[in-house]
Amino acid sequence: MNGIVLFGLAAVGVATLAALYALLGSGNRLPLARRRPVPESRSGILERGTAAATTAIDALLRRRGTTTAAGILERAGVRMRLQDLVFVQIVVAVCVFAAGLLLGNIFVAFLLAALVPVGTRLGLAMRIKRRQDTFADQLDDSLQLMAGSLRAGHSLLQSLASVARESDQPTSEEFSRVINEVRVGRDLGEVLDEAGARMGSQDFVWVSQAIAINREVGGNLADVLDGVGNTIRERNTVRRQVKALAAEGKLSAYVLMALPVGIIGILALITPTYIAAFTSGLLGYAMIAAGVVLLVIGGLWLRKTVRVTF
Repeated sequence: MNGIVLFGLAAVGVATLAALYALLGSGNRLPLARRRPVPESRSGILERGTAAATTAIDALLRRRGTTTAAGILERAGVRMRLQDLVFVQIVVAVCVFAAGLLLGNIFVAFLLAALVPVGTRLGLAMRIKRRQDTFADQLDDSLQLMAGSLRAGHSLLQSLASVARESDQPTSEEFSRVINEVRVGRDLGEVLDEAGARMGSQDFVWVSQAIAINREVGGNLADVLDGVGNTIRERNTVRRQVKALAAEGKLSAYVLMALPVGIIGILALITPTYIAAFTSGLLGYAMIAAGVVLLVIGGLWLRKTVRVTF
């Protein structure tokens, strides 16, 4: 038992140092030689080990193909490299696994380590959803700004650039990316379609199609954008009304999902021996697994019930 505790403490210490360096000491930085005229200092053991680990993870990810995972980070607006994120997940998993060993239960250790990638994926999904909703809320104002810029005599690219300068995140970031990709020679319609797919916005796909049709047949693009903007504004109004009406059902779903976890936590604090009975044999583990499966099924069912599409 003492050996497990010492191993857990050592693993927590090493993993914490590695995580701190991965979060604070990695990334693309300006070389030291370009900032001041002094020789670059030698890297330490921790830095070299972290660099070697991220390089190995990058090589492994390249062999397996990581376009989907990289696309998830891109849609979430996360600037961390994929190999750095994987490395941080491994370090955090080691930390929580060691913490589980310190608690004296290897099942809890494996469970906590398995929750790290699941929690990361859920966090990225929530970030993507929040980013896409914010982009959808800002789209009608962006179209109004584009139409005003076109009426002032600016070109389409100048209008897009004005939206990139004047709008908030994530609209400014996405429009800046559109401008940069067009400047390196890509087709505007293709770039706009990719932006709409990346943000999951059918409304922006309509904007891209309206711009493409206008470029082929001509006409007043400002009036076209005004019409599309009015339609999007009405859709946003309906979407907000639906969101408000479904808020009560979503809150009920959150309460029902959190209730079993809360009861288990309270019982673990009040009567730990009652909870310990579930981890004392195979039957208890089977009951825990069945409860988790039923909880996931119920969560998906509640999500389908309270999710309204139009």
